[in-house]
Amino acid sequence: MLTFFQDILDQLTSYYDALVIFMPRLILAILILVFIWFISRQIRLFTDRKLKKKMEDPLLAEFLATMTRTVIVIIGISIAFKVLGLSGVTASILAGAGITAFIIGFALRDIGENFLAGIIMAFKRPFRVGDFVETGAVKGRVVTLNIRDTQVKTPDGKDVYIPNANIIKNPLINYTIDGFLRFDFLVSLPSKTDHQLVMKDIQMAVESVEGVIRKRRKTEVYVTAIAPGKVDVTVSFWIDTFRTRFTSDHIRSEVILKVQKVIMSLSEI
Repeated sequence: MLTFFQDILDQLTSYYDALVIFMPRLILAILILVFIWFISRQIRLFTDRKLKKKMEDPLLAEFLATMTRTVIVIIGISIAFKVLGLSGVTASILAGAGITAFIIGFALRDIGENFLAGIIMAFKRPFRVGDFVETGAVKGRVVTLNIRDTQVKTPDGKDVYIPNANIIKNPLINYTIDGFLRFDFLVSLPSKTDHQLVMKDIQMAVESVEGVIRKRRKTEVYVTAIAPGKVDVTVSFWIDTFRTRFTSDHIRSEVILKVQKVIMSLSEI
């Protein structure tokens, strides 16, 4: 019986000795991770600030700064594993077990795919921060491009995180990449009116709204259909999304109200 308890005591003593030996390594590894995490954050902020001053595209600058931080964190984790003496174990597992490598590779396939798609979009730049885009069933303004996904804020205030690979694989519509956004709407005029004169009044009313482009893009008012008792007219105008202080929806609403006043004035004649 005494031998049994002595064996347990010896075993606990060996565990304690191993823990005492391992504890400094663990503390050092934790300190390394905390230090690397703090340094990577500061480097990211510094890199982001410097790149945005030198580059025209803040989206690409932010993406590159995030990538820099990610690389530093990965290096720090590798150093921590080496301090703990686990680097050889990790290497032997990945090198010696082919099925494990296959499973890990398959599990991380989507992450790697989204990461590569993010790099492609960062350099190809199909959109910028603030652009209004549509991809799949999502429509909204680009908030940021992350390593794995792109954050888009919809008009109703939802934040949607779209995997980068989905954007690469599906058609992407950018409504504001060149700063010009066109709106069209249909109005009906009574058949017994001077349509040429009314269309000129409509064009003047549209161009009187602040935010509507007058010179670089032409406002058009043209007949599209004729029906008994009415003539259908299409109104087409452009908005400069870079320079206006109003939203496109606000400008469109003001244009429609102005045109409505012109049409209402016809019934008073």
